[in-house]
Parts: sequence; structure tokens; C-alpha cells
Amino acid sequence: MARILVVDDSATEMFRFKEILSQHGYEVLEASNGADGVTLALVEQPDLVLMDVVMPEVNGYQATRQIVRAQQQKQIPVVMVSTKDQAVDREWATRQGAVEYLIKPVDEQQLLDIIARYTHQVS
Repeated sequence: MARILVVDDSATEMFRFKEILSQHGYEVLEASNGADGVTLALVEQPDLVLMDVVMPEVNGYQATRQIVRAQQQKQIPVVMVSTKDQAVDREWATRQGAVEYLIKPVDEQQLLDIIARYTHQVS
């Protein structure tokens, strides 16, 4: 099953993502900030990254840009996940290299469908 890196500074959100993903057989890697998320993504080469936008120091846009630009072995799809729901937020995420943009709280089935699409798994 696919390995998913969740990058989120909210313990509540991290718990929810882990719960959903684990129930569906995904292996979950965790990072509580953007800098650690970049490091883990490049070292662990997960199948997909779920990236929060609003985080201290290195935000999700910056972390996504770093992951996308530094990839060597494979393209790791990054899905931005945020409470920010403006067209400019979506556009900025796309410009940084994100493949999708989800609004919190995420719809479980929509999340699973997107993961399946980019990891070639059946949800």
C-alpha cells in the first residue's frame, strides 16, 4: 500500500489524517512543520504528500516548492490541504507545484479518491 507523508502543525488534523489513512491501509509518515516535511519527503520518498499551508517558519507553499524542485528519484505529488479557500490560494498552490488543493475539514471520500488517483491505488 502507498506511503503518505502528512505535514501539518495541528495535532488534531494529524490525528484525523492518520485515522482515515490507516483505516484504508496506507502507511503514514508524519512531519509537524514544513522544514521537517521537506526533509522527510526527500529522504523517505513517499508516494504522496498532504501539505498544510499555514505553518510557522516554512509554510506549505515554501515546503511544496522545495520538494518539487529538489526531487531526484521520482515525482512526489503534493496535495495542499488548508482552511484557506480563496482562488488566489489555489492558484499559488498550483504555481508552487501542488497537484491538488483540498479544503479543511476534508471530505474523506474526496481525500481517498485523490490519493488513489495519484498513487494508482483503488480506494
